[in-house]
Amino acid sequence: MIYFARGSIHDNLTTADLEQGLTEAFDRLGARRRVVLVPPDITRLHSRAGDMACCAWRYYGKRITDVLPALGTHTPMTAAQIDRMYPGIPHELFRIHDWRGGIETLGRIRAEYVREISGGAVDFDWPAQINRLLLEDGIDLILSLGQVVPHEVVGMANHNKNIFVGTGGPEGINKSHYLGAAYGMERIMGRADTPVRRLFDYASENFASHLPIIYCLTVVGADDDGRMVIRGLFVGDDAECFRRAAALSLEVNFHLLDAPLNRVVVFLDPEEYKSTWLGNKSIYRTRMAIADDGELIVLAPGVREFGEDPAIDQLIRRYGYKGTPATQAAVRTQPELGANLSAAAHLIHGSSEGRFSITYAPGHLTRAEIGQAGFRYGDLDTLLKRYDIANLRDGFNRLPDGETFYYISNPAVGLWAYRGRFS
Repeated sequence: MIYFARGSIHDNLTTADLEQGLTEAFDRLGARRRVVLVPPDITRLHSRAGDMACCAWRYYGKRITDVLPALGTHTPMTAAQIDRMYPGIPHELFRIHDWRGGIETLGRIRAEYVREISGGAVDFDWPAQINRLLLEDGIDLILSLGQVVPHEVVGMANHNKNIFVGTGGPEGINKSHYLGAAYGMERIMGRADTPVRRLFDYASENFASHLPIIYCLTVVGADDDGRMVIRGLFVGDDAECFRRAAALSLEVNFHLLDAPLNRVVVFLDPEEYKSTWLGNKSIYRTRMAIADDGELIVLAPGVREFGEDPAIDQLIRRYGYKGTPATQAAVRTQPELGANLSAAAHLIHGSSEGRFSITYAPGHLTRAEIGQAGFRYGDLDTLLKRYDIANLRDGFNRLPDGETFYYISNPAVGLWAYRGRFS
């Protein structure tokens, strides 16, 4: 059921509009006694989920007993990050999702079904795992908050992904990520109906229908001046609110280009991007736009590690972004990688498969570390002098010496593709 829906490519919802829409939806839901919020972490700062959570806090007050950021495998939020993203919500309400423990398996999807929806790309069953907090007695409302935007694993982010990955366990996260990678990232991104989404939808319908989950979904995009604005808000308890948000996101966040790009420069905001695990959105979201033998330059002043999780960080350092054949061979022969399929999926996602070069300019990783990972190393200070982000605009730019390139100030808010590569 849809409790609130507003949005179009030309809409611009203010914070007051957001609160009004959520209040209307909450009024329609009726009285609730115990409410749990499941918002994203600081890596989704631009989702406006922080505003939504604060609206919910103002509406429900002490009936909100827990705030469980949907970390997945990400690093727990710091006190400063909580204050930045969720000002006014008491810190003692925040829980840390333990993705290796603290989870329950609601049910398993047969290997035959997973094999069928993947076209034979994988052959394993899949567990629907969530944080056990969401199963506690007395909870009569779970508010899952977040942004719908093109995504490399599931096609379009959020909705029940926020539950089954954001609060999921190791096997569920590992296998869903590897399914997406094996099926093919470029066959998934920007699509609402994908094999990974079908997993989550099956789990919602067959294992989690008893949970009182309401999805509050934003669509956020840049206006003509480059400012991030809310184009839509959709609130509901089923897949319809997701489908409507995904359709709008495709209009707002998808940039379809008439010709492939020879050089792309991407900036990673240091407040959001501390690792290549997150920063490689610069690769995922641009790969369908970059020409054969083109170049991607990633300006990453905040990047200091590869994985958000220490064990995954070590696997990325050991195996590197060496392409699909090398990664799949390592999955078959190296038990440590075979047991960490989300890391393997990430290694596949982060490789250009040799089609274009990737120059990474990190603030806190060495030339040797970047080289071992399979990227070219770029000196950050030198590149920031050449590509002065204060004077760049999103889209095509031209330097005084005649160099032309395409600039992206935040890869997380869009998907870029050459028409010839996207159908």
